[in-house]
Amino acid sequence: MPIAEDPEPRPSRGDEPGGSDPSGTGARDPFADLVLDEEFVRNATVKEPAGRTRMLSARWKHTPPHDPGGRRSVNDGPAKPKRRFGRRPAGPAVDAWGNPRPRRRTWSAPLFVALATAVGLAALNIDGLRRWYSDDGATSTPATAPAPTVAPETARPTAAPPATPDDQPTVDHPWKGSPAEGWPNGAEAFVLPEAKAVGVFSADEVAAQLQSVRTYLTAANLDPQVIAGARPESALAMLDREDRATAVAALDHPAKDTDPTDWFTRFDPREAALVGGTVKVQGRISFEGDGAGGVLVHTDFTFVYPLQPGPDAEKLASSRRRTPDTAPGATAAPAGLVAPTGLVAPASDNTGSTWTARTIVRKVDDIRFYDPKNHKVDAKKLVFDKRRWDAGNSDCNVHDGFLHPQFQQFSSHGPTPTGPTRDPYDRSRDLAPDNEECGTASRS
Repeated sequence: MPIAEDPEPRPSRGDEPGGSDPSGTGARDPFADLVLDEEFVRNATVKEPAGRTRMLSARWKHTPPHDPGGRRSVNDGPAKPKRRFGRRPAGPAVDAWGNPRPRRRTWSAPLFVALATAVGLAALNIDGLRRWYSDDGATSTPATAPAPTVAPETARPTAAPPATPDDQPTVDHPWKGSPAEGWPNGAEAFVLPEAKAVGVFSADEVAAQLQSVRTYLTAANLDPQVIAGARPESALAMLDREDRATAVAALDHPAKDTDPTDWFTRFDPREAALVGGTVKVQGRISFEGDGAGGVLVHTDFTFVYPLQPGPDAEKLASSRRRTPDTAPGATAAPAGLVAPTGLVAPASDNTGSTWTARTIVRKVDDIRFYDPKNHKVDAKKLVFDKRRWDAGNSDCNVHDGFLHPQFQQFSSHGPTPTGPTRDPYDRSRDLAPDNEECGTASRS
């Protein structure tokens, strides 16, 4: 059948050679010489649309496409005005009747700027905000800045630590007013020097000896159970035969001349308990040859113990107001430092329920490792050549195997100390002679 594109009607038959009309009329088929090559396709004026195009065209006749709001085209018209800082775009200046529309003030932008400024200032003073929150915003004395960190000693200091505010320590702030606040914690202060061969011992053997000294100092002065009054079995096991026998006798039969606190730091748990589990320590370790093929290790450390009263602290303090050692004609107590008497407060003061105290113990020891070929000793055990110690804020008149701190909230006026007043934190001085009388600590 004819179509619109046909230039003329087709003949009824086109099976004649050359496309001639079998009817004999002489008409020719217009498509007889048509060649469907690439040029024909390129020059075609009418092109068949793709199948997907026809499908989408049929669908869009009933359901027009929806703009998802992404890219804009030139056919979308002018864009709507954007909001700034959450404000709505300004409307027409007049209403529908032509009357001037009153302009409303908005505070969104100024409020946003004020909040941003407040947050920036708070970030610069976050510590102040934390203190304000902990104090519920109440007016209080500003907290002092934390003490600077002090590294372990490498040489003997030339002066005492600087003065600190005479603040009362509490359970929450046990280091308040103490120069030891920035000192190393516990065994961190036991920094060992570099080992080298000395006498008959190699560098590795000297390193092992130094490590054993460090372990002993920890077991004798920092073990929480020993501090709480337990028997120092681990420390005893590290001592040589004779020293171990002497220390055991002092533990079993404590007396003024044989006090186990010379060896170990212990408190009566009924009277005092460690606060927070941290002991501040400062000092140094060194070593040299002993001149006989052995090694001599020098240790000099100050231990600061923060303590809170035990369940029977007040009763024990009252019972020690007059002891046999303080009776007329009694011999002087050994060297030591009691707490400053001017800091004693009455026991009825309820504000002292959270007060704590500190006892400062300094121990200077020389430990020897003998040449096992010339001496009948165990080269792995510790032999004390010299032992010197001093305690600040501990009753000098009690010799029961424990240190006895004085707490300010308990009125425990004992005898007036006859010895000098000394600073227990002053590590630049030598320890007092053993025969010096009981003195007074200038601070604790």
